[in-house]
Amino acid sequence: MHKTKILLIEDEEDIASLIRLQAELEGYKISVESDGLNGFMAVEKDHPDVIVLDIMLPGLNGLEVCRKIRSNPDLNDIPIIIISAKTEELDVVLGLELGADDYVAKPFSLKVLFSRIKAVLRRGKEVEKESKILTFGDYTMEVDRYLLRKKDKVITLTLSEFGILRRLLANRGKVLTRNQLLDDVQNDDAFIIDRNIDVHIAALRRKLGPNFEGIETVRGVGYRFKDED
Repeated sequence: MHKTKILLIEDEEDIASLIRLQAELEGYKISVESDGLNGFMAVEKDHPDVIVLDIMLPGLNGLEVCRKIRSNPDLNDIPIIIISAKTEELDVVLGLELGADDYVAKPFSLKVLFSRIKAVLRRGKEVEKESKILTFGDYTMEVDRYLLRKKDKVITLTLSEFGILRRLLANRGKVLTRNQLLDDVQNDDAFIIDRNIDVHIAALRRKLGPNFEGIETVRGVGYRFKDED
């Protein structure tokens, strides 16, 4: 039976030990690296199902690791969850814009972290189960192949960007809240940043082009993909 593989890149031994223990209790296979360079090499070698990545690492910092993963076409589909004590909005936005799928602030509860891990894995499985093509304007989304094209040009999206766009397309005309788009298990102690969605939406609009107006902002609520005329 295939066990989901988690790669944890974290240099604080106490935190790494707690995460490792919880992962094993929940039935995951987990490996741990304590610096950025070895962490990236482990990604290349093992191609894990999900990466949990600290920012403040010796050698190569976590943001550089994230950038290298997202710039490698053989690795850029792997979900990345950043864990960090750097919680200023600018730090969160930078991590997400570099391609992280989620950002969890230290200190965190293990319950919250593993709910986030399950959420990004679930999003990936939802995409795998679907085998259909969604179209809008000059764009074609091949859900089962994880591809978005504008005519013959491939547009590279992160896992979260692809998932958000797919969900908006599947609910054309319907307003979706930020929490619905987060697709996380909600807990009373969860560190939820609704603005994560705003960053992903801004990145989507930028990648879809300056004349793209398909995603509407519904002020105070969330977003909607416009019905085609």
